[in-house]
Amino acid sequence: MITEPRPPLLRRLPAGVWVAAFWTAIVVFRFFTRVNELHHLFDYQGNTEDMPLVVTALVTTLVAFLLVRLPLAAVAVALAGGVFSLGMWTQPATAPVQFLIAEAVVGHCVATRSRLLSTLAVAMPLAVLATLYAWGAVNGYPVSPYAYLGLAATVLIAWLIGNTVRQGRAHAEALRGRAAEQAVTAERLRIARELHDMVAHNIGIIAIQAGMGSRVMATQPAETRNALDAIEATSRETLAGLRRMLGALRQGEGESAPLEVAPGVEELDRLVERTAGAGVRVALTRGGEVRPLPAEVDLAAYRIVQESVTNVVKHSGTRDCRVTVEYGAERLAVTVVDLGAGTPTATPGTGYGLAGMRERVALLHGEFSAGPRPGGGFRVAALLPIPAAPDAAPDAAPTAPAVAETAAPADQTPLEVGP
Repeated sequence: MITEPRPPLLRRLPAGVWVAAFWTAIVVFRFFTRVNELHHLFDYQGNTEDMPLVVTALVTTLVAFLLVRLPLAAVAVALAGGVFSLGMWTQPATAPVQFLIAEAVVGHCVATRSRLLSTLAVAMPLAVLATLYAWGAVNGYPVSPYAYLGLAATVLIAWLIGNTVRQGRAHAEALRGRAAEQAVTAERLRIARELHDMVAHNIGIIAIQAGMGSRVMATQPAETRNALDAIEATSRETLAGLRRMLGALRQGEGESAPLEVAPGVEELDRLVERTAGAGVRVALTRGGEVRPLPAEVDLAAYRIVQESVTNVVKHSGTRDCRVTVEYGAERLAVTVVDLGAGTPTATPGTGYGLAGMRERVALLHGEFSAGPRPGGGFRVAALLPIPAAPDAAPDAAPTAPAVAETAAPADQTPLEVGP
């Protein structure tokens, strides 16, 4: 059972308590500073610090108590205080104050409540103004239509302000909803990309090994055993990756996820070995100063090589390819070249594999290219920016290796694994 923590005690107190405490402090202070204070507080004919002050204190306190649960009652209390203040003929100055309090409640209702309730809140002060004007005209009291029209205009202004606040909140809520939808979509695409990169490669290897094992089962039992061992190892790795991904998805449910490290460039040797079992020889070359990479760059480089090698196994029809990983000062260059004469089954830029690689590189603000080679085969190249370390020397000269179809340097021995 999930329980929400209770807010602090002072935040649980209603707003009316704080307003009442404010006015109580003022009255107590006046008792110590003015003689016969109680008589002054109930004097109609005194100044605005006497009975009008008591009316204002009562109105604001009751409005603060009623505003959240009974906003229409809060409007009624403020209007009643204004009408009562008009009866103080010698000191009617607080009547507009009570009316402005009612308008503030009207604006609050328009901004936060339903259309029906906000309409009733606007109609109440307009009805009181119309009634007072008619009563004064019938009984011969001097009334100024311009004063009543001005007060009515302030009611409409309060409605406009409340409606603007309401529309602003609705717009902000719509933006938050759209941002949440975009975040969910982006996460679904990321998960789909991870599943495709991991499952497509491993299942392709399993399918090739199973086919080879079934063909040589009767004549070459040893090869069949090797194929079954490769299928078992690849299946276990696939299940581990799926378990890791599902564990990460379940973290929001309060369960602990497996603390397995995502694959990176250091895992390319194992990838080469698995690919060799599928009948494709991979020459892996590392150049530059080998060093730890940021997690997102490390994972992207591994997935690009994995998807490219998978395409070689499934589509190229060749038995050889070359993978080059070049460490630069500011970029990591990854190149996968199909050395055979096989023709890819899909045109460049189509399929989820190339699209996923291009999207990974774009998210890291890198460069990506893929397409057939002039001499045959296929080439995939990516430049992944490496963020500078916080303590890196500012005067270090940036170097960016070019993505080119060059053979491995003479002083570097490629790692070739294959039949």
